[in-house]
Amino acid sequence: MRFRAVLSVLAGAVLITSALTGTARAETSPQGANDWACRPASAHPRPVVLVHGTFANMAVNWPAISPVLRRAGYCVFALDYGGTPGALIQGTGDLARSAQQLSAFVDRVLAATGAQRVDIVGHSQGGMMPRHYLKFLGGAAKVRKLVGIAPSNHGTTLSGLVTLGNLLGLTGPITDACPACGQQMAGSAFLAALNSGGETVPGVEYAVIATRYDEVVTPYGSGYLSGPGVRNVLVQEVCPLDFSAHLGVILDPVVQRLVLDELGAPRGRVNCLNPLG
Repeated sequence: MRFRAVLSVLAGAVLITSALTGTARAETSPQGANDWACRPASAHPRPVVLVHGTFANMAVNWPAISPVLRRAGYCVFALDYGGTPGALIQGTGDLARSAQQLSAFVDRVLAATGAQRVDIVGHSQGGMMPRHYLKFLGGAAKVRKLVGIAPSNHGTTLSGLVTLGNLLGLTGPITDACPACGQQMAGSAFLAALNSGGETVPGVEYAVIATRYDEVVTPYGSGYLSGPGVRNVLVQEVCPLDFSAHLGVILDPVVQRLVLDELGAPRGRVNCLNPLG
């Protein structure tokens, strides 16, 4: 079991590292995303906004989930944030500033599509940072649901951040050049403010999809939220032999099926061998 979990980590690391070394460029939309002429169908009236994680970008984070959502009939949008425009590495900047970028992007999506609200799907930092937008920047009026995949809702240890840096082939004291890294450390002032007075805001639904083999957000249960309108899902309670770790979840068909279920009507028991079938 442990060996297969390691293989899952390495698979995700290979995807991310190869993308950062040149096969994917920042500001390149993932397949299926950012068709600004897309108009939501009645079956899926809310556009889906994809929010990447730390050290990633939209092209790196969403090569699998974005086209799955588009084929399912959703209007899909993704952004880069928290980094120098055009840089490969994103998601390192101050989280409050990143939430402002998300706010502006959601406004652009609503204006383009004519929709009243969006749903947000985020990975890692991208599953946590939107909560600042919802709580402090008026996002609750514009978002129906936030689906966090392995989100850093209560932070992680420095060792977890270093692990992520190592998986992505990054070296050096990452927190020096990455304000978001320090803000995602357990006990940070940012997280204390985010989680004080309740972890959810009225009118928004929340889902957390966690994996037992998360080696970055540790312990994995720290990603869970409490409060009204929350659904916490552990991948291994759905498919016990799924060994996806923190990076592998973005490629995992089981996770893609869980995201589809959270955004729409659940389709019943998941076939772990063919979850999208």
